[in-house]
Formats: sequence, structure tokens, C-alpha cells
Amino acid sequence: MSASGGTKAIVAALAANLAIAVAKFVAFLFSGSSSMLAESVHSLADSGNQGLLLLGGKKAQREATPQHPFGYGRERYIYAFLVSIVLFSVGGMFAIYEGYEKIKHPHEIEAWYWPVGVLVFAIIAESFSFRTAIKESNPLRGNLSWKEFVRRAKAPELPVVLLEDLGALVGLILALGGVGLALLTGDGIWDGIGTLCIGVLLIVIAIVLAAETKSLLLGEAAGTDDVKKIEAAVVDGETVTRLIHMRTLHLGPEELLVAAKIAVQHDDSAAEVANAINAAEARIRAAVPIARVIYLEPDVYSEKAASAGTNPAKSPGGAGH
Repeated sequence: MSASGGTKAIVAALAANLAIAVAKFVAFLFSGSSSMLAESVHSLADSGNQGLLLLGGKKAQREATPQHPFGYGRERYIYAFLVSIVLFSVGGMFAIYEGYEKIKHPHEIEAWYWPVGVLVFAIIAESFSFRTAIKESNPLRGNLSWKEFVRRAKAPELPVVLLEDLGALVGLILALGGVGLALLTGDGIWDGIGTLCIGVLLIVIAIVLAAETKSLLLGEAAGTDDVKKIEAAVVDGETVTRLIHMRTLHLGPEELLVAAKIAVQHDDSAAEVANAINAAEARIRAAVPIARVIYLEPDVYSEKAASAGTNPAKSPGGAGH
């Protein structure tokens, strides 16, 4: 992911959410709408989430230390995971509580023009934020569907902002529907139902985010395209005759570890093997620039050993790359 692109989308979402949070809270004070209160807390939680993403990006830039020799790239994953927790607890659970209370003790909405006006303003502002996130994501998404992009992206910021903005827009529509039905029927219970729906929506989005960022925290391999590029770059047919097996691991969104066993000629000298490894490393870095940590182990290829296969249970990362 382009760091600048992700930062631009985060800043756009942060600016929109801060303005919307203030407007929604003012509308709540004038109207007493629980949907507006839930939505104001939702926007405030989203603002905090964008702050967490910016903080994670800043911390991830620290230099490697003897205690953390592979650097701090995974800080971005940790803070993205915190976002899902905040969205679940502060946004989702609060909205469900408010919705339940409003259904249990409904009351009419006062000064209806405040919530309706603020919701229309919020939908426009969130649409601009969502448009920015889409625009910044498209160059990275390529031919992937949006679902595939969210699932496969190694950088968490853009998928998080995309899902948050989508959730915000749907939540605003639910809030507008709840307020509108409450006004049309004169029954405040619809406001509570809208609030309850917002809570369920936020919890679903939080669970999706948690599942995706958990996978990144556990450690994901390189994408299919990068794996193919590395496999093609390793072998030159002369000094390196074959790739025996390989494992890849993202140390961060823009840093990849590559560990592989490569086949060299059985009569090569130590100097020739060393030169072959150095050349293979250079080819890998040229093909996949984010492959910054590379460990290559030379070996002599054996048909017998290859036919025996590997035992995934005893091989870190299983049978895949």
C-alpha cells in the first residue's frame, strides 16, 4: 500500500468524522433522538480509530533494534486490531444499549429539523470521505473485487477506512429511516429500532475487521503475484538450477521475509555458491522490492528427497509458500 495514499484517506475520514460528531451531538441535544446520540458516539469512535491508525503508522516507522531485529512494521496491524475493538465496544455495544433503552422507554422526537438536517449533512460529508478512500484504493485493488481487496490487502489502513466509511453511510441511512418513521408515526420506538440496527451493523463490521487483522497479526505469506515473481527470479538455470522449497512472511505491510532452499551445482566451489546466493538475492529484490529480508540455503537437488515430499505438520507454515 502507498503510505501517502493510506494517510490521505485516514485524514479525510478523520476530518469528516470530527465535524459530523459535533453536528450529531448538537442535534441530539435539541431533539432527544437516541439515533442521533448513537450516531454521534459512532462518529467519535471512528475519529478515535483514525487517530489510532495514524499513530500505528508513525510507530511502525521506527528503526529495528537488537530486541526487535525485524523492525516494527506489525505495529500497523496491532493498531488496526485495536480499531475493531473500539468499534465493537464503544460504537456497537453503546448503540445497542441506547436502542434497547429507547424501545423500552420511547418518547417523541423534538425539533425534528435538527436530526434530519444533520443526517443529510453527515451523509454528504461521509460520501466525500468514502469517495476519497475508494479513489486511493483503486490503484492498489487492480482487478480484485472489493471483497477480495479487503481480504487480501497486506496494509490494513485502507480496508479499515473503507469498511468504517461504508458502515457510517449505512448507519446514517438507518438513523434517517428510524427518525423519519418516528416522525411519521409519532411513535419514538422506531428511533430505538434504528439505533439498535446501527449497533448490530457496527458489531458485524468490527468482527470482520478483527478477523482480517488477526490473520495479518498471525503472519501472512506474500500474495500470489509476488510469490510467482520471486520463484521466477530465484532460478537463473546456471548457478541456481532449481527452487527446492520456499516460505514467505510479511513482517509488515511493506516488508517481506523470504526464506528458501535453492539447488546449486554439486561441484560448485564455496565462492561460486556465495556469488550465486548474492545474485539470487539481487534478482529477488529487483522483482519484489518489499522483499527486504532474504535467507537462501544452498543444497544439491535430490530426486529421491523430492519424491518423498515434505511433512506439512513439521514444516512451519504448512505445505504452502
